[in-house]
Amino acid sequence: GIQKHERTKAGFSVVELLVVLGIIALLSAISLPYIVNYKKVYKSEDQALKVIDLMREANQLAITRRRTMRFEIDLTNNTVAIIDENGTGPDTSVKEIPLEMTRDVRIDSLPTGVTKPNPPNYTDIAFTTDAIGHMEGATSVIGNQVWQARFRSDGSMVNAANTPISVNIYSWPPVTPGSTSPRSKLEVRAITVFGGSGAIRYWKHDGTNFVASQ
Repeated sequence: GIQKHERTKAGFSVVELLVVLGIIALLSAISLPYIVNYKKVYKSEDQALKVIDLMREANQLAITRRRTMRFEIDLTNNTVAIIDENGTGPDTSVKEIPLEMTRDVRIDSLPTGVTKPNPPNYTDIAFTTDAIGHMEGATSVIGNQVWQARFRSDGSMVNAANTPISVNIYSWPPVTPGSTSPRSKLEVRAITVFGGSGAIRYWKHDGTNFVASQ
């Protein structure tokens, strides 16, 4: 009885501690690859949801402020932004957030081997050299590779010619940096926007087709 009491007071032996630490190390070694892969899988999803959130914010700001909000995806700066097109003064940067690095997640094209959501059979976004000026804080920068759309106070989304446009946007991880093939079709995400009303739909790929998620 006395020996047991003394052992309890002394705590764990060195051998017991080493056994526990060994088990923890083994479990960590087994689980770490799964954690890393889990984070990789959801990078494309996180990015797509960020874009959707910012588009909805731009749409809501255009309605509440009663003026046009320009939405930009900038491949040169790797950002997505909302710009207030103040009709009586210079454009104002409202919000800008970073995108994932293109080596990890691409947003500029439909990946090889993947068929766009259909219906609706919208046009994929196309990036062009910015001749208007991309807002970086209070500075206008010309020459970046961007895609632009404008949300109007009536809720519609239009192009530079003020014509409603309906588009597809994709978010997907390349199998290797710069590749046009996705690492896995299951990681490919799509966003469709109906220009007439600014309605946005989110899609996940099931390995064969896109399935509407929300």
